[in-house]
Amino acid sequence: MASPNGGDDFESSLLSFEKLDRASPDLWPEQLPGVAEFAASCKNPITDSPPKWMAELENDDIDMLKELGSLTTANLMEKVKGLQNLAYQLGLEESREMTRGKFLNILERPKK
Repeated sequence: MASPNGGDDFESSLLSFEKLDRASPDLWPEQLPGVAEFAASCKNPITDSPPKWMAELENDDIDMLKELGSLTTANLMEKVKGLQNLAYQLGLEESREMTRGKFLNILERPKK
């Protein structure tokens, strides 16, 4: 059975006073190879030309992207639900109009 003071000796024997140099690549290698180079390439100044996908966007589109980007997750989900409901309502309205057109014979092809 170990004495109460014996536990302190054991814990003190586990302490290490070795100084590690964190700048050494051998001691602290990259966890994912190539990440440092990629991060450095991303820090380069942005060129004057916008990305290809932004070339066709108008100011209203960019404002909408900024607005959606600033929403919280809950607010974004609420916006998506609203768009789904709007799409459903438009589908119902289109169905009613198509049925109405059928009854009024608007969609019938002229006979030759």
